[in-house]
Amino acid sequence: MAAAAGEQQGREYLERYKIPELLHNLSALLLYHRPERPREFLIQALERVKLAKLTDVEYPYLVDESNLDAMFDMLDTTSQGYITLVQYKGALKTLGLSTQDLSYEEDANITLEIFKKEVKKLLQESWAVYQS
Repeated sequence: MAAAAGEQQGREYLERYKIPELLHNLSALLLYHRPERPREFLIQALERVKLAKLTDVEYPYLVDESNLDAMFDMLDTTSQGYITLVQYKGALKTLGLSTQDLSYEEDANITLEIFKKEVKKLLQESWAVYQS
């Protein structure tokens, strides 16, 4: 009985501080960059997250402006200048971002400008939730 209570408390602790999400983001950064010194790289990433919370320094992202342009271009196969909400949600899921709080109508057209602005915002929010 005590073991089950301890396990439940452990799960609640991990959820409260969003530890699984943090470890996922750090692992993704590690696999993307594949640094020669992984421990130092992870320490620097965590320091950058801490600094970004206090200043205007960007959080450590896996994608940059050119990656977002390329992703949008791949989704906008007919060069219409927009993608559908379904495509947008798929892109967010691919990036490991939540689609839960999207406030678009089902027939919405997402332009490149909206796509980049929203993805950057969601990426920032994904790091900003971690408590010190």
